[in-house]
Amino acid sequence: MNSFVELLVLAGIAVFLILRLRGVLGTREGFEKPVARQPQENHRRKANLELVQDGPDLDITDHVAEDTPAASALAAMKRVDPAFNVSEFLGGARAAYEMILMAFENGDLDQIKPFISDDVYEAFAFVVEDRKAKGLTVDATFIGVSDMTLVTAEFDDTTKEADISVRFKSEMTSVVRDNGGDIVEGSDKEVKRQKDTWTFSRVMDAGDPNWKLVATGE
Repeated sequence: MNSFVELLVLAGIAVFLILRLRGVLGTREGFEKPVARQPQENHRRKANLELVQDGPDLDITDHVAEDTPAASALAAMKRVDPAFNVSEFLGGARAAYEMILMAFENGDLDQIKPFISDDVYEAFAFVVEDRKAKGLTVDATFIGVSDMTLVTAEFDDTTKEADISVRFKSEMTSVVRDNGGDIVEGSDKEVKRQKDTWTFSRVMDAGDPNWKLVATGE
């Protein structure tokens, strides 16, 4: 009998708690419908979105100053080729710099011929052939690029040709040996620091996405 009374008391407490919870939380049936946005809030969200879209392209302004000829040229490149990305280009330029520089130092120009213009190839080949004629060999080790800066960018609206110049600061060791193996220049223990400004070119609406090295300088 006592157990039956206890059950009734517990049941009454449970019903009381359920009613209290429903009063606090309310009841929901099925999926909750989203709250409709007020017209003013929709307008504010649209205005904020337009503000973001009309802002500067950080992929450009992270590398060159806004409202400069270089920034305008990069923006024009993007309009012709929406897949073009400045940061990705610079990453590729860094890799190309090491590959081309080391191929030149080692006298192996065949592997880089597709990535350099005919004029650059002829200039490189002249130096490589001159070394061979003198019986000189180069033993070089690339350490890395310490700094890289986008210097200038130009775009021709008519031909759709783009030119981007990048300044590299790099470190390497280089030793030049004669036929007898004696060192005539450089040291394998001394780090050589050099500066190069390379210009890469590409027709932006062409099917080939690769850039070519068209000029070198300091």
